[in-house]
Amino acid sequence: MTVAPHSQERLSASSSVPQTIAHPARAGGRRGLGRGPAFAAVAAVFVLFMAASSAPSPLYVVYQQQWGFSASMLTTVFAVYVVGMIGALLVLGALSDHVGRRPVLLSAIVLEAVAMVLFVTAGDVHLLLTARFVQGIATGAAMTTLGAMLVDLNPPHAPHRAGVVSGAAPAFGLALGSLGCGFLVQYGPHPTRLVYELLIAGLAVAALAVAVLPETSQRRQGAVRSLQPRLGVAPRLRADLVALVPILVASWALGGLYLSLGPSVAAGIFGLSSHVIGGLVVTLLCLPASVTSFLLRGWPVERTLALGAALLAIGTGVGLAGVEADSVTAAALGTAVAGVGFGAAGLASFGTLARIAAPAERGELFAVAFVISYLAFSVPAVIAGFAATHTGLHRTAVVYSAAVIAFGVLALLAQRLRTSRAARAAEVAVTPVDGPAAP
Repeated sequence: MTVAPHSQERLSASSSVPQTIAHPARAGGRRGLGRGPAFAAVAAVFVLFMAASSAPSPLYVVYQQQWGFSASMLTTVFAVYVVGMIGALLVLGALSDHVGRRPVLLSAIVLEAVAMVLFVTAGDVHLLLTARFVQGIATGAAMTTLGAMLVDLNPPHAPHRAGVVSGAAPAFGLALGSLGCGFLVQYGPHPTRLVYELLIAGLAVAALAVAVLPETSQRRQGAVRSLQPRLGVAPRLRADLVALVPILVASWALGGLYLSLGPSVAAGIFGLSSHVIGGLVVTLLCLPASVTSFLLRGWPVERTLALGAALLAIGTGVGLAGVEADSVTAAALGTAVAGVGFGAAGLASFGTLARIAAPAERGELFAVAFVISYLAFSVPAVIAGFAATHTGLHRTAVVYSAAVIAFGVLALLAQRLRTSRAARAAEVAVTPVDGPAAP
Protein backbone atom coordinates (compact mmCIF):
# COMPACT_ATOMS: atom_id res chain seq x y z
CA MET A 1 0.00 0.00 0.00
CA THR A 2 2.57 1.42 -1.20
CA VAL A 3 2.79 4.00 -0.06
CA ALA A 4 5.82 6.33 -1.67
CA PRO A 5 3.42 9.24 -1.44
CA HIS A 6 4.42 10.02 2.09
CA SER A 7 8.11 9.92 1.28
CA GLN A 8 7.92 12.65 -1.28
CA GLU A 9 5.91 14.94 0.97
CA ARG A 10 8.26 14.49 3.88
CA LEU A 11 11.37 14.70 1.72
CA SER A 12 10.29 17.98 0.21
CA ALA A 13 9.40 19.25 3.66
CA SER A 14 12.78 18.38 5.12
CA SER A 15 14.41 21.58 4.03
CA SER A 16 11.82 23.61 5.91
CA VAL A 17 12.42 22.11 9.36
CA PRO A 18 16.15 22.40 10.01
CA GLN A 19 15.81 23.18 13.72
CA THR A 20 13.84 20.01 14.40
CA ILE A 21 16.21 17.85 12.40
CA ALA A 22 19.30 19.32 13.99
CA HIS A 23 18.16 18.87 17.60
CA PRO A 24 15.64 16.02 17.85
CA ALA A 25 16.14 15.49 21.56
CA ARG A 26 15.31 19.05 22.54
CA ALA A 27 11.65 18.76 21.59
CA GLY A 28 10.82 16.31 24.33
CA GLY A 29 13.33 17.34 26.94
CA ARG A 30 14.85 13.86 27.08
CA ARG A 31 17.53 12.00 25.17
CA GLY A 32 16.87 8.48 23.93
CA LEU A 33 18.56 6.59 21.14
CA GLY A 34 21.11 8.41 19.03
CA ARG A 35 20.13 9.76 15.63
CA GLY A 36 21.47 6.81 13.63
CA PRO A 37 19.90 3.99 15.69
CA ALA A 38 16.66 5.97 16.03
CA PHE A 39 16.43 6.45 12.28
CA ALA A 40 17.01 2.73 11.72
CA ALA A 41 14.39 1.84 14.35
CA VAL A 42 11.78 4.07 12.72
CA ALA A 43 12.52 2.55 9.30
CA ALA A 44 12.11 -0.95 10.76
CA VAL A 45 8.76 -0.03 12.34
CA PHE A 46 7.67 1.36 8.96
CA VAL A 47 8.46 -1.97 7.29
CA LEU A 48 6.68 -3.86 10.09
CA PHE A 49 3.44 -1.92 9.66
CA MET A 50 3.42 -2.43 5.91
CA ALA A 51 4.25 -6.13 6.27
CA ALA A 52 1.29 -6.49 8.63
CA SER A 53 -0.99 -4.74 6.14
CA SER A 54 -0.23 -7.24 3.37
CA ALA A 55 -0.05 -10.36 5.56
CA PRO A 56 -3.78 -11.18 5.21
CA SER A 57 -3.58 -11.31 1.38
CA PRO A 58 -2.38 -14.94 1.08
CA LEU A 59 -4.91 -15.89 3.77
CA TYR A 60 -7.97 -14.62 1.92
CA VAL A 61 -8.21 -17.88 -0.02
CA VAL A 62 -8.03 -19.83 3.25
CA TYR A 63 -10.75 -17.69 4.82
CA GLN A 64 -12.94 -18.23 1.75
CA GLN A 65 -12.53 -21.99 2.00
CA GLN A 66 -13.24 -22.06 5.73
CA TRP A 67 -16.17 -19.66 5.86
CA GLY A 68 -17.56 -19.96 2.35
CA PHE A 69 -17.89 -16.28 1.43
CA SER A 70 -17.79 -14.86 -2.10
CA ALA A 71 -15.16 -12.88 -3.96
CA SER A 72 -17.28 -9.76 -3.49
CA MET A 73 -17.11 -10.18 0.30
CA LEU A 74 -13.38 -10.81 0.03
CA THR A 75 -12.80 -7.45 -1.66
CA THR A 76 -15.12 -5.79 0.85
CA VAL A 77 -12.83 -7.07 3.62
CA PHE A 78 -9.96 -5.52 1.69
CA ALA A 79 -11.81 -2.22 1.18
CA VAL A 80 -12.73 -1.57 4.81
CA TYR A 81 -9.01 -1.43 5.55
CA VAL A 82 -8.71 1.43 3.07
CA VAL A 83 -11.74 3.19 4.57
CA GLY A 84 -10.07 3.12 7.98
CA MET A 85 -6.78 4.29 6.52
CA ILE A 86 -8.31 7.23 4.62
CA GLY A 87 -10.18 8.30 7.74
CA ALA A 88 -7.00 8.16 9.82
CA LEU A 89 -4.99 10.07 7.23
CA LEU A 90 -7.56 12.86 7.06
CA VAL A 91 -8.32 13.09 10.78
CA LEU A 92 -5.06 12.12 12.48
CA GLY A 93 -2.52 13.19 9.85
CA ALA A 94 -1.43 16.36 11.67
CA LEU A 95 -1.96 15.21 15.26
CA SER A 96 1.68 14.33 15.94
CA ASP A 97 2.65 17.92 15.09
CA HIS A 98 0.71 19.00 18.20
CA VAL A 99 0.99 16.20 20.78
CA GLY A 100 4.34 14.71 19.75
CA ARG A 101 5.43 11.83 17.50
CA ARG A 102 5.93 9.18 20.18
CA PRO A 103 2.44 9.26 21.74
CA VAL A 104 0.74 8.97 18.35
CA LEU A 105 3.06 6.19 17.18
CA LEU A 106 2.73 4.23 20.43
CA SER A 107 -1.06 4.53 20.20
CA ALA A 108 -0.95 3.28 16.60
CA ILE A 109 1.16 0.28 17.66
CA VAL A 110 -1.31 -0.60 20.42
CA LEU A 111 -4.23 -0.31 18.00
CA GLU A 112 -2.39 -2.45 15.46
CA ALA A 113 -1.84 -5.10 18.15
CA VAL A 114 -5.58 -5.03 18.90
CA ALA A 115 -6.22 -5.69 15.21
CA MET A 116 -3.80 -8.65 15.29
CA VAL A 117 -5.65 -10.11 18.30
CA LEU A 118 -8.92 -9.75 16.39
CA PHE A 119 -7.38 -11.63 13.45
CA VAL A 120 -6.20 -14.42 15.77
CA THR A 121 -9.64 -14.84 17.35
CA ALA A 122 -11.69 -14.30 14.16
CA GLY A 123 -14.20 -17.07 13.63
CA ASP A 124 -16.28 -15.48 10.90
CA VAL A 125 -16.13 -12.80 8.24
CA HIS A 126 -17.72 -10.14 10.48
CA LEU A 127 -14.82 -10.19 12.94
CA LEU A 128 -12.44 -10.24 9.98
CA LEU A 129 -14.06 -7.03 8.70
CA THR A 130 -13.63 -5.44 12.11
CA ALA A 131 -9.99 -6.46 12.30
CA ARG A 132 -9.19 -4.97 8.89
CA PHE A 133 -10.98 -1.71 9.70
CA VAL A 134 -9.06 -1.31 12.96
CA GLN A 135 -5.84 -2.16 11.16
CA GLY A 136 -6.56 0.52 8.56
CA ILE A 137 -6.94 3.19 11.23
CA ALA A 138 -3.73 2.09 12.97
CA THR A 139 -1.76 2.03 9.72
CA GLY A 140 -2.99 5.44 8.58
CA ALA A 141 -2.06 7.02 11.90
CA ALA A 142 1.34 5.32 11.91
CA MET A 143 2.35 6.15 8.34
CA THR A 144 2.03 9.91 8.66
CA THR A 145 3.91 9.89 11.96
CA LEU A 146 6.64 7.55 10.73
CA GLY A 147 7.19 9.68 7.64
CA ALA A 148 7.54 12.77 9.80
CA MET A 149 9.96 11.06 12.19
CA LEU A 150 12.18 9.93 9.34
CA VAL A 151 12.50 13.53 8.20
CA ASP A 152 13.05 14.72 11.79
CA LEU A 153 15.88 12.22 12.26
CA ASN A 154 17.33 12.51 8.76
CA PRO A 155 21.15 12.67 9.01
CA PRO A 156 22.53 16.05 7.88
CA HIS A 157 25.23 14.43 5.74
CA ALA A 158 22.59 12.49 3.73
CA PRO A 159 19.70 14.92 3.13
CA HIS A 160 17.81 12.58 0.81
CA ARG A 161 17.96 9.46 3.00
CA ALA A 162 14.54 9.98 4.59
CA GLY A 163 12.87 10.22 1.21
CA VAL A 164 14.68 7.16 -0.13
CA VAL A 165 13.84 5.03 2.90
CA SER A 166 10.20 6.09 3.19
CA GLY A 167 9.80 5.60 -0.55
CA ALA A 168 11.25 2.08 -0.63
CA ALA A 169 10.20 0.77 2.80
CA PRO A 170 6.41 0.55 2.22
CA ALA A 171 6.63 -1.54 -0.94
CA PHE A 172 9.38 -3.69 0.60
CA GLY A 173 7.20 -4.25 3.65
CA LEU A 174 4.23 -5.24 1.49
CA ALA A 175 6.41 -7.75 -0.37
CA LEU A 176 7.92 -9.14 2.84
CA GLY A 177 4.56 -9.51 4.58
CA SER A 178 2.79 -11.30 1.75
CA LEU A 179 5.65 -13.67 0.94
CA GLY A 180 6.44 -14.40 4.59
CA CYS A 181 2.79 -15.11 5.33
CA GLY A 182 2.60 -17.39 2.28
CA PHE A 183 5.45 -19.52 3.62
CA LEU A 184 3.97 -19.64 7.13
CA VAL A 185 0.54 -20.63 5.85
CA GLN A 186 1.99 -23.30 3.57
CA TYR A 187 4.51 -24.87 5.94
CA GLY A 188 3.76 -23.64 9.47
CA PRO A 189 1.15 -24.76 12.00
CA HIS A 190 -2.10 -22.88 12.66
CA PRO A 191 -2.18 -21.03 9.30
CA THR A 192 -4.74 -18.43 10.34
CA ARG A 193 -3.02 -17.56 13.62
CA LEU A 194 0.75 -17.99 13.46
CA VAL A 195 1.55 -14.98 11.29
CA TYR A 196 -0.51 -12.67 13.50
CA GLU A 197 1.08 -14.03 16.68
CA LEU A 198 4.51 -13.31 15.22
CA LEU A 199 3.39 -9.82 14.26
CA ILE A 200 2.15 -9.21 17.81
CA ALA A 201 5.61 -10.14 19.06
CA GLY A 202 7.13 -7.77 16.52
CA LEU A 203 4.81 -4.98 17.62
CA ALA A 204 5.84 -5.52 21.24
CA VAL A 205 9.47 -5.05 20.24
CA ALA A 206 8.49 -1.99 18.19
CA ALA A 207 6.73 -0.46 21.21
CA LEU A 208 9.86 -0.92 23.31
CA ALA A 209 11.96 0.70 20.59
CA VAL A 210 9.59 3.66 20.26
CA ALA A 211 9.61 4.12 24.03
CA VAL A 212 13.34 4.94 23.92
CA LEU A 213 13.21 7.10 20.78
CA PRO A 214 13.88 10.81 21.19
CA GLU A 215 10.81 13.00 20.82
CA THR A 216 11.29 15.07 17.67
CA SER A 217 8.23 17.33 17.72
CA GLN A 218 7.48 20.07 20.21
CA ARG A 219 4.03 20.10 21.76
CA ARG A 220 1.88 23.01 20.62
CA GLN A 221 -1.71 24.10 20.79
CA GLY A 222 -4.36 23.21 18.23
CA ALA A 223 -4.52 19.43 18.63
CA VAL A 224 -8.33 19.35 18.57
CA ARG A 225 -8.52 21.74 15.63
CA SER A 226 -6.04 19.57 13.72
CA LEU A 227 -8.56 16.69 13.77
CA GLN A 228 -10.85 18.55 11.37
CA PRO A 229 -10.33 17.09 7.86
CA ARG A 230 -9.47 19.71 5.26
CA LEU A 231 -9.47 19.02 1.54
CA GLY A 232 -8.63 21.66 -1.00
CA VAL A 233 -6.44 22.39 -4.00
CA ALA A 234 -5.18 25.85 -4.89
CA PRO A 235 -6.57 26.94 -8.30
CA ARG A 236 -3.09 27.20 -9.81
CA LEU A 237 -2.40 23.52 -8.96
CA ARG A 238 -5.61 21.96 -10.22
CA ALA A 239 -4.50 21.39 -13.81
CA ASP A 240 -1.33 19.63 -12.63
CA LEU A 241 -3.29 17.43 -10.25
CA VAL A 242 -5.83 16.51 -12.95
CA ALA A 243 -2.95 15.54 -15.26
CA LEU A 244 -1.71 13.11 -12.59
CA VAL A 245 -5.07 11.46 -11.92
CA PRO A 246 -4.75 8.81 -14.71
CA ILE A 247 -1.40 7.50 -13.46
CA LEU A 248 -2.59 7.57 -9.85
CA VAL A 249 -5.65 5.55 -10.82
CA ALA A 250 -3.70 3.10 -13.02
CA SER A 251 -1.00 2.36 -10.45
CA TRP A 252 -3.13 2.21 -7.31
CA ALA A 253 -5.96 0.26 -8.96
CA LEU A 254 -3.41 -2.33 -10.10
CA GLY A 255 -2.02 -2.56 -6.57
CA GLY A 256 -5.52 -3.00 -5.18
CA LEU A 257 -6.23 -5.85 -7.57
CA TYR A 258 -3.08 -7.74 -6.61
CA LEU A 259 -3.45 -7.29 -2.86
CA SER A 260 -7.11 -8.31 -2.86
CA LEU A 261 -7.65 -10.84 -5.67
CA GLY A 262 -4.08 -11.67 -6.73
CA PRO A 263 -3.80 -14.98 -4.84
CA SER A 264 -7.34 -15.92 -5.93
CA VAL A 265 -6.42 -15.30 -9.58
CA ALA A 266 -3.31 -17.47 -9.20
CA ALA A 267 -5.40 -20.31 -7.76
CA GLY A 268 -8.56 -19.90 -9.85
CA ILE A 269 -7.06 -19.18 -13.29
CA PHE A 270 -3.67 -20.88 -13.20
CA GLY A 271 -4.49 -23.61 -10.70
CA LEU A 272 -1.61 -22.58 -8.41
CA SER A 273 -3.00 -23.51 -5.02
CA SER A 274 0.25 -23.10 -3.08
CA HIS A 275 -0.02 -20.33 -0.52
CA VAL A 276 3.62 -19.46 -1.21
CA ILE A 277 2.61 -18.65 -4.79
CA GLY A 278 -0.26 -16.56 -3.42
CA GLY A 279 2.24 -14.49 -1.44
CA LEU A 280 4.66 -14.39 -4.36
CA VAL A 281 1.99 -12.79 -6.57
CA VAL A 282 2.00 -9.68 -4.36
CA THR A 283 5.78 -9.79 -3.96
CA LEU A 284 6.34 -9.81 -7.73
CA LEU A 285 4.53 -6.48 -7.91
CA CYS A 286 5.78 -4.80 -4.73
CA LEU A 287 9.45 -5.80 -4.60
CA PRO A 288 10.30 -4.31 -8.03
CA ALA A 289 8.35 -1.20 -6.97
CA SER A 290 10.53 -0.88 -3.87
CA VAL A 291 13.78 -1.32 -5.80
CA THR A 292 12.62 1.16 -8.44
CA SER A 293 11.86 3.80 -5.81
CA PHE A 294 15.47 3.50 -4.67
CA LEU A 295 17.18 3.31 -8.07
CA LEU A 296 15.26 6.15 -9.75
CA ARG A 297 15.40 8.60 -6.86
CA GLY A 298 17.63 11.00 -8.81
CA TRP A 299 15.76 10.91 -12.11
CA PRO A 300 13.79 13.93 -13.38
CA VAL A 301 10.14 13.49 -12.44
CA GLU A 302 8.86 14.00 -16.02
CA ARG A 303 11.06 11.19 -17.28
CA THR A 304 10.11 8.95 -14.37
CA LEU A 305 6.39 9.62 -14.89
CA ALA A 306 6.61 8.68 -18.55
CA LEU A 307 8.52 5.49 -17.71
CA GLY A 308 6.02 4.58 -15.00
CA ALA A 309 2.98 5.07 -17.21
CA ALA A 310 4.54 3.14 -20.09
CA LEU A 311 5.64 0.18 -17.96
CA LEU A 312 2.30 0.02 -16.15
CA ALA A 313 0.56 -0.36 -19.53
CA ILE A 314 3.16 -2.71 -21.01
CA GLY A 315 3.49 -4.90 -17.93
CA THR A 316 -0.26 -5.20 -17.48
CA GLY A 317 -0.58 -6.05 -21.18
CA VAL A 318 2.03 -8.81 -20.90
CA GLY A 319 0.27 -10.13 -17.79
CA LEU A 320 -3.05 -10.10 -19.63
CA ALA A 321 -1.49 -12.03 -22.51
CA GLY A 322 -0.31 -14.56 -19.95
CA VAL A 323 -3.84 -14.93 -18.59
CA GLU A 324 -5.23 -15.42 -22.09
CA ALA A 325 -2.51 -17.92 -23.07
CA ASP A 326 -2.58 -19.67 -19.67
CA SER A 327 1.14 -18.88 -19.36
CA VAL A 328 2.38 -18.47 -15.80
CA THR A 329 5.75 -17.24 -17.08
CA ALA A 330 4.21 -14.40 -19.10
CA ALA A 331 1.91 -13.44 -16.22
CA ALA A 332 4.84 -13.33 -13.78
CA LEU A 333 6.99 -11.32 -16.19
CA GLY A 334 4.17 -8.86 -16.78
CA THR A 335 3.64 -8.47 -13.04
CA ALA A 336 7.32 -7.67 -12.47
CA VAL A 337 7.38 -5.12 -15.30
CA ALA A 338 4.19 -3.51 -13.99
CA GLY A 339 5.82 -3.45 -10.55
CA VAL A 340 8.64 -1.31 -11.91
CA GLY A 341 6.00 1.00 -13.37
CA PHE A 342 4.16 1.00 -10.05
CA GLY A 343 7.25 2.15 -8.19
CA ALA A 344 8.16 4.79 -10.77
CA ALA A 345 4.60 6.13 -10.85
CA GLY A 346 4.40 6.57 -7.09
CA LEU A 347 7.85 8.12 -6.85
CA ALA A 348 7.29 10.65 -9.63
CA SER A 349 3.63 11.56 -9.17
CA PHE A 350 3.98 12.51 -5.53
CA GLY A 351 7.38 14.00 -6.23
CA THR A 352 5.69 16.26 -8.76
CA LEU A 353 3.10 17.38 -6.23
CA ALA A 354 5.78 18.08 -3.64
CA ARG A 355 7.72 20.15 -6.16
CA ILE A 356 4.88 22.33 -7.46
CA ALA A 357 3.18 23.05 -4.10
CA ALA A 358 4.26 25.74 -1.66
CA PRO A 359 4.69 24.57 1.96
CA ALA A 360 1.36 26.13 2.97
CA GLU A 361 -0.42 24.30 0.13
CA ARG A 362 1.24 20.93 0.50
CA GLY A 363 -0.83 19.39 3.31
CA GLU A 364 -4.25 19.83 1.70
CA LEU A 365 -2.91 18.94 -1.78
CA PHE A 366 -1.46 15.68 -0.51
CA ALA A 367 -4.65 14.90 1.40
CA VAL A 368 -6.60 15.16 -1.86
CA ALA A 369 -4.02 13.03 -3.68
CA PHE A 370 -4.16 10.40 -0.92
CA VAL A 371 -7.94 10.23 -1.16
CA ILE A 372 -7.78 9.79 -4.95
CA SER A 373 -5.09 7.13 -4.63
CA TYR A 374 -6.76 5.06 -1.92
CA LEU A 375 -10.15 5.27 -3.60
CA ALA A 376 -8.49 3.92 -6.74
CA PHE A 377 -6.85 1.29 -4.53
CA SER A 378 -10.15 0.04 -3.12
CA VAL A 379 -13.22 0.90 -5.20
CA PRO A 380 -12.15 -0.88 -8.43
CA ALA A 381 -11.10 -3.91 -6.37
CA VAL A 382 -14.55 -4.09 -4.75
CA ILE A 383 -16.22 -3.78 -8.17
CA ALA A 384 -13.93 -6.56 -9.41
CA GLY A 385 -14.96 -8.72 -6.47
CA PHE A 386 -18.64 -8.37 -7.33
CA ALA A 387 -17.88 -8.95 -11.01
CA ALA A 388 -15.86 -12.09 -10.23
CA THR A 389 -18.78 -13.46 -8.22
CA HIS A 390 -21.17 -13.07 -11.15
CA THR A 391 -19.02 -13.42 -14.29
CA GLY A 392 -15.94 -15.31 -13.09
CA LEU A 393 -12.32 -14.44 -12.31
CA HIS A 394 -11.06 -14.79 -15.87
CA ARG A 395 -13.37 -12.25 -17.46
CA THR A 396 -12.93 -9.90 -14.51
CA ALA A 397 -9.13 -10.07 -14.78
CA VAL A 398 -9.30 -9.34 -18.51
CA VAL A 399 -11.57 -6.30 -18.15
CA TYR A 400 -9.66 -4.97 -15.13
CA SER A 401 -6.32 -5.32 -16.93
CA ALA A 402 -7.69 -3.59 -20.01
CA ALA A 403 -8.86 -0.67 -17.84
CA VAL A 404 -5.41 -0.34 -16.24
CA ILE A 405 -3.79 -0.35 -19.69
CA ALA A 406 -6.21 2.35 -20.86
CA PHE A 407 -5.42 4.55 -17.86
CA GLY A 408 -1.70 3.99 -18.44
CA VAL A 409 -2.00 5.20 -22.02
CA LEU A 410 -4.17 8.11 -20.87
CA ALA A 411 -1.49 8.99 -18.33
CA LEU A 412 1.11 9.19 -21.09
CA LEU A 413 -1.13 11.51 -23.11
CA ALA A 414 -1.90 13.65 -20.06
CA GLN A 415 1.78 14.10 -19.28
CA ARG A 416 2.55 15.00 -22.88
CA LEU A 417 -0.18 17.63 -22.82
CA ARG A 418 1.07 18.92 -19.47
CA THR A 419 4.64 19.19 -20.78
CA SER A 420 3.46 20.99 -23.92
CA ARG A 421 1.40 23.42 -21.85
CA ALA A 422 4.37 24.14 -19.60
CA ALA A 423 6.61 24.75 -22.64
CA ARG A 424 4.10 27.18 -24.14
CA ALA A 425 3.82 29.00 -20.82
CA ALA A 426 7.61 29.31 -20.70
CA GLU A 427 7.64 30.72 -24.24
CA VAL A 428 5.00 33.29 -23.33
CA ALA A 429 6.98 34.29 -20.26
CA VAL A 430 10.05 35.20 -22.35
CA THR A 431 8.24 36.76 -25.33
CA PRO A 432 8.69 40.57 -25.49
CA VAL A 433 5.47 42.42 -24.73
CA ASP A 434 6.50 45.96 -25.76
CA GLY A 435 4.81 45.78 -29.14
CA PRO A 436 4.42 43.65 -32.27
CA ALA A 437 7.45 42.47 -34.13
CA ALA A 438 8.55 44.52 -37.14
CA PRO A 439 7.37 43.16 -40.48
